[in-house]
Amino acid sequence: MKKTALLMSFILLSFTVKAQELKCNIQVMSSQIQGTNKSVFQTLQTSLYEFMNNRVWTNTMVDVEERIECTFIINISEQVSSDEFKGSIQVQSRRPVFNSGYYSTLLNFIDNNFSFKYVEFEPIEFSETSTPTNLTAVLAFYAYFVIGLDFDTFSPEGGTEYFRKAENVVNTCQSLAEKGWKPFDTKNNKNRYWLVKNILDEKYKPIREFYCNYHRLGLDIMDSKPDEGRIQIAQDLELLQKLFRQKPDSYLLPLQVILDSKSEEFLNVFSEGFPEEKNRMFTLFKEIDPSNISKYERLTKPAN
Repeated sequence: MKKTALLMSFILLSFTVKAQELKCNIQVMSSQIQGTNKSVFQTLQTSLYEFMNNRVWTNTMVDVEERIECTFIINISEQVSSDEFKGSIQVQSRRPVFNSGYYSTLLNFIDNNFSFKYVEFEPIEFSETSTPTNLTAVLAFYAYFVIGLDFDTFSPEGGTEYFRKAENVVNTCQSLAEKGWKPFDTKNNKNRYWLVKNILDEKYKPIREFYCNYHRLGLDIMDSKPDEGRIQIAQDLELLQKLFRQKPDSYLLPLQVILDSKSEEFLNVFSEGFPEEKNRMFTLFKEIDPSNISKYERLTKPAN
């Protein structure tokens, strides 16, 4: 019995130490591609799933239940040749809120500059020290970015190491022909180059402060202290308002990333607020997120 117990303890310890950081769902959508071997897309999906979930991305010891939940949706819209494809990739990630069953969305980003080459059954490999294929480079970039965002929500600028790794992927990929890696690849700066450059830019430091304070000091205490949590979240949103007014650049991509992922959550947080609080937040959202104004108007309506 002692030997059995010791063996079980060793197995459990080994499993904890070796657990990967990501719990990543991969979806490869190919409905727009006609008259081709569909098995290649299923093989690709399986290979990418194994690549994302079996690779160790950090030096941090992670328990199975602490893995970062994310989803990568690859929508293939065009088959250029037998092994070359074009489309988009949507990256989503979420974080659990303390003492609740609720998950807060951290990222919901659509990258429309996604093209890659893939031959069925070819290995999916990535090295930080050599130029990768565009397929593995894009996946590695977003893996590091997702990890960086998650770590930022638990400690001040806690994700810097992984944002730097994402930045290194960008630098390594400057010689690639595919779009998304260079500053002028897109008209609105919505690409990988600007995504990580902005998050590491000192001018966008309030964004990093927001991620930490909003989650650790706001959402994570909402279960026990809802009023204090809302007050903190209101202060964090005022940080974003101040940044919006300063306009470090004309596109404000990091701010848009937050608004795209959290507008519904903001609404839910303040739906339980006091009337004066709701009106104040509505005015703030009207300024910084006018595209979602019809959604925020629910804050100004009397509760049923």
